[in-house]
Amino acid sequence: MPVEMLTYAELGERLTISPEAARALVKRHRLPRSPSNDGKTLVQVDLTEINHSPISRQPQTPAGQQVVTALKQKIESLQAELLEAKAIANGHRADFERECERTNKLLAELLKATSEGMGARERAALLEGKLSMLTQPWRRRLVDAFTLALPQVASNTREGAGSIAQSRN
Repeated sequence: MPVEMLTYAELGERLTISPEAARALVKRHRLPRSPSNDGKTLVQVDLTEINHSPISRQPQTPAGQQVVTALKQKIESLQAELLEAKAIANGHRADFERECERTNKLLAELLKATSEGMGARERAALLEGKLSMLTQPWRRRLVDAFTLALPQVASNTREGAGSIAQSRN
């Protein structure tokens, strides 16, 4: 068979191998190469001299494909974890809302009890005041009543009562 000028792709087709494998084969056999006018490399080859039989191998997935499948599996597992986390979060949210409602009810009861307690203290103070007035002598009650009714007149009266008390002593 005569010597032919073939590109790597044409040589690969003839030998049923990839263009990259054809290029490696040309390098291994140190076949003469020359550039063509269209920028491709032409190889001078006598196909009868090349004793090449392609080895049948199991089709291998490219490394990129393996990475993609691994990433897809990781994404699926992360999505499953996300769904679980959302379910747990919804349960916590329901608990939080129940506790907020309970807190609001307790706060309202506390405010009501506080206002009732303040009212009771005021009534107790008023009753203590009335009781203390009843335990005083009648003259003192009369002066206190007069002081409450007319504060300015009471101050003048006390001054006068004070001077009378001093004069008796």
